[in-house]
Amino acid sequence: MTTFLEPRRKSKRPTAAAVTARVAPAAEVVQPSRMKPSRPATTDVASLEPYTLHIYDISYFSGKMQAYLAYKGIAHRTHEITWQELVDRVAPQTGLVEVPVVECADGSFMRDSTAMIEWFEQHYRVAPVLPDAPESAFYCRLLEDYADEGLWRPALYFRWAFDKDAELYSRRFTEDFLSYPLTPAALLRRTVRDRQRRVYLRGEGITPENRADVERHYTDELADLEAILRRRPFLFGDRPSLADFGYFASMFRHFGIDPTPSRIMRNTAPAVYEWVARMWNARAATLGSLAWASGADGLPDGLEPLLARVARRYLPSLHANARAVAERHGHYSVTLDGKHYPGLRAVPFQAWRRSVLQRELARLAPHEAAPVRATLARTGCLEWLEFDGVIESGYTEGEQLPFCTPRRLSMAERLRLRIIGTPHHLEVGEVPGP
Repeated sequence: MTTFLEPRRKSKRPTAAAVTARVAPAAEVVQPSRMKPSRPATTDVASLEPYTLHIYDISYFSGKMQAYLAYKGIAHRTHEITWQELVDRVAPQTGLVEVPVVECADGSFMRDSTAMIEWFEQHYRVAPVLPDAPESAFYCRLLEDYADEGLWRPALYFRWAFDKDAELYSRRFTEDFLSYPLTPAALLRRTVRDRQRRVYLRGEGITPENRADVERHYTDELADLEAILRRRPFLFGDRPSLADFGYFASMFRHFGIDPTPSRIMRNTAPAVYEWVARMWNARAATLGSLAWASGADGLPDGLEPLLARVARRYLPSLHANARAVAERHGHYSVTLDGKHYPGLRAVPFQAWRRSVLQRELARLAPHEAAPVRATLARTGCLEWLEFDGVIESGYTEGEQLPFCTPRRLSMAERLRLRIIGTPHHLEVGEVPGP
């Protein structure tokens, strides 16, 4: 097996291959209506229904939103979007060439899976996905944030670093999603593969020196999840939580399906493999009233190793990114679990997410905060959450998410988006004035 990081020779294979569980999506698949400009949400939720969920079938966050909406039983339609539709119709509404996005019946648009779930939780209160205890709810939010963003690097690494996986997904990407009729198929596949490796491998600071650490991140995560899921069906008890949906993003559409990481999952973490299918088939009608797990300080048994990894592999990067954004640096480097990751792009969205976690911790009542802070200190999280205090991100868009501000895109920007898309979480386009 060869990778983009080494010459073509036999390389050490990770131990495993592909999830083939075929589960029919719950939502009806339809073609979208003509998209209208986005605007802030109305308080009349009925006027926003039915929703249209725009996805791409191999997308990291698309599976997360599909599973959540199906679990909650929220009426929606699913549309598998093309690259051209993303550039021409979605980017002007969201500033991003990214899915999933939710289009409401009144023409408004939502984006960012976490913000969308939080909004749906406020308006569809049956079978909430946050535990009742405030202490448990905070841990759940923290783990969801880590699972969303902290597992992005290993998920993209396994998809694009190994030739077998990269060839499969460059073919899927060009045949299912991207279309340039006058470009030879082989050239288009190679162009896509090279672009993905540049953006999601080199752009994520992956080097020959730290690639083994990226692989270990995944296998260590599997080992800890396996220990938990052998004891109970979901992370926080007998029903899916927000953290489960966060982990599902990478574990379903990347680790659980891509050839190399899914072989590892099947061979070393069968309970995680089973949990992936359980999440896809979970429905609040049957699970939504089941019990949350209890635990010391509000943390269910087995989750402390996950928090320790959050402290080693995620929160230092959130802090370094926030500093870079505040100091107007375009890139930063960081050491995670003893390994150096250079040239990471500074992202205002992620700086804002750090402040959201800090705000949630500050909202706990004193008697709730004391045990949580003790657990966070013991695992190493508290130091990084408090280091330098709240670092202002200047990301005003965050306060209105999940709803989006429409963008004015120049012809040059539209052309650039058609060729290279947008970096992860970095919006483009001018926001029109009032």
